[in-house]
Amino acid sequence: MGVIADMFYNQIVRGEELSVAAFNQQLKDTPIRAKRGTIYDATGKVLAKSATVWKLAMEPKYFEDNEQREYVAKGLSELLDTDYDKIYKKAQANTYYVDVANNIENELKDKILEFRAEVTDKYSNLANVISLQEDYKRYYPYNSFASSVIGFTGSDGQGLAGLEYQYDSVLSGTNGRILTALDGVGKTEMPYEYEYKVDAQNGNNLVLTIDETVQRIMEKYLKQGLVDNKVYNRGAAIMMNVKTGAIIGMAVEEGFDLNDPFTIADEQKQKEIDSLPEDKQSEKESEYLSQQWRNKAVSDTYYPGSVFKIITSAMALEEGAITLDSTFYCSGAYSPYEGVSPISCHNTAGHGSQIFKQALCNSCNPAFMMIGQAVGAEKFWEYYKAFGYSEKTGIDLPGESEDVFFSSDGTMGPVDLAVSSFGQGFSITPIQMITAISAVVNGGYLMRPYLVSQIVDDDGNIVSTTEPEIKRQVVSSEVSRTLCEILEENAVSGAAKNGYVAGYRVGGKTGTSQKLKDVNEDGVQDYIASFCGFAPADNPQYALLVYYDTPTGDSYYGSTVSAPVFANIMKEVLPYLELEAQYTEEELANMSTTAGAYTGVSVDEAKQTAEQDGFNVIVYGNGDTVLSQIPSGGAEMPQEGTVVLFTDEKSEQDVVTVPDLTGMTISEANRSAAMFNLNLSISGSASSSNCISYSQDIEAGTQVKPGTVITVSFCETDIAD
Repeated sequence: MGVIADMFYNQIVRGEELSVAAFNQQLKDTPIRAKRGTIYDATGKVLAKSATVWKLAMEPKYFEDNEQREYVAKGLSELLDTDYDKIYKKAQANTYYVDVANNIENELKDKILEFRAEVTDKYSNLANVISLQEDYKRYYPYNSFASSVIGFTGSDGQGLAGLEYQYDSVLSGTNGRILTALDGVGKTEMPYEYEYKVDAQNGNNLVLTIDETVQRIMEKYLKQGLVDNKVYNRGAAIMMNVKTGAIIGMAVEEGFDLNDPFTIADEQKQKEIDSLPEDKQSEKESEYLSQQWRNKAVSDTYYPGSVFKIITSAMALEEGAITLDSTFYCSGAYSPYEGVSPISCHNTAGHGSQIFKQALCNSCNPAFMMIGQAVGAEKFWEYYKAFGYSEKTGIDLPGESEDVFFSSDGTMGPVDLAVSSFGQGFSITPIQMITAISAVVNGGYLMRPYLVSQIVDDDGNIVSTTEPEIKRQVVSSEVSRTLCEILEENAVSGAAKNGYVAGYRVGGKTGTSQKLKDVNEDGVQDYIASFCGFAPADNPQYALLVYYDTPTGDSYYGSTVSAPVFANIMKEVLPYLELEAQYTEEELANMSTTAGAYTGVSVDEAKQTAEQDGFNVIVYGNGDTVLSQIPSGGAEMPQEGTVVLFTDEKSEQDVVTVPDLTGMTISEANRSAAMFNLNLSISGSASSSNCISYSQDIEAGTQVKPGTVITVSFCETDIAD
């Protein structure tokens, strides 16, 4: 009976437990890591890839005594520069497999193999105690480039942020395994024919809509704007193909190093963490890391301000609530209904009587409160929803936020409607804003924005392609065309003229919104400065939104903070995207020209030729022949600029110090540059005496050769929005 009872207990009661134990004793299971897919930009440049590294493991079952465990643990801890006790504890595990270390590079791998050979020589039973398996480490060739978009992976290769997280299942693939039979006591591997291998299935690759060149240009100027305007809480820019919804660039500054995402990029914030008591540091570090990784373009909400007047205009024209001939009187303030305090216009003296086009170009708040009343709260809410503000856009990125409106059902009081008409009182995301503006200018169609154009497998086969998705038509093509024309005029001669780009038909609108709940440490009201524009105005292809959160410099207006950044980005991006420039006669007269080649001839001959070409000439040195020149032959320089000729070796060593050319009018900057024999190239708005320089491409204090061209950016300072 005892034998029968034991059989029943072992087979029935403990059957499953003993089967698993027998299986584990008779088989060794070694995982094979799948290679994570590559992320490419729209032109095929690698933005994220997996490089081969090695995973170190031990098989503690092979140890026969503590002497062997101690010897191996000591050797590995020294090679890995890690705690001995930690390795020794792993060596005591009663298992055939235990992870020791990941992401081992080739140099360290070779040293581990040498140590394994030493172990085998000393202890023949430990031939298999140390194993190295091929693994992969995520690598980002451009470091902080598009960091908020691309995201990063964790130590186990899982996506933790951005596209790496959103498309983790697509990129990660399927791990494989090797099952190896062991002998009856579970110590020795059986011959090869008793091994079963399941190959890993590598992950698929992503091809993005992001263009690396466009993204770099956006990041460059967005970052410069942070510095120039002393922006407190970062900035963002989004460029969208208005016809398809494809995101060509999405920049969030300041970024972080994707190869080192757990390090605080902001040195001041790190110093703040270090100054805290140790028990408070971890919490503050987590807070700042979350801020650092947050994609401001999709996860933050903000009051859109006057950019939203484009939307109010679209709904009013579409509904017939106003016409192009409708007039509005601005006295400098307006009361939405009797008894309520007047709400001011940025022009407190008032705009007087104005037709609709003038009201939009003047960015007149009283006029738009009247337009909002003409639309009515019910229709306003209908169009608010139709333009996509009441729902997430569905962009393929994690962490997209929802809007914050006055009520869930769109109910608004008279004051709510009044302030909503010019973009105050409710919060939306930047991605919602650029998507809605694109709908206004593309013929009225609301598109779903997207970042991944194709998914491609490991062999280069296309798995899927993202097709443009029209959600709905919100306004008619006639309304779209009308607003494009007015917004182009606004960029040429209205409040948006700091966003004008010479040679291109650009339309746009400024925005300055008050952050009602956020006041900075000095008790001064904080603002959002934004600009949204598009090109070409007669057939819009691309829209660009630039916005800065809390500029603390000399100005907080979108017209002076964000519009110049928009212009700087577009003047480089539009030619790159092969949009043909068409310059006016006035623009051609102000354009740069090309320096001739004046070297290798006599000084007199060189001077005569350069002067005939329309340039001023300055000669350095006492030689008879021109050895070199600045600007060099073929280089761009201002028309009627200065060519400097160097005639001996000593003169070729001469340098001048670049002066500070910011905060000046055009004539002042020209005079200052001329004093140092430097050429001044003008960028940005320069059409009136109110233009002031705000940045220069070569930093003040830099030593350069005489004749060097310094590009200085100007904007008009008498524009408010």
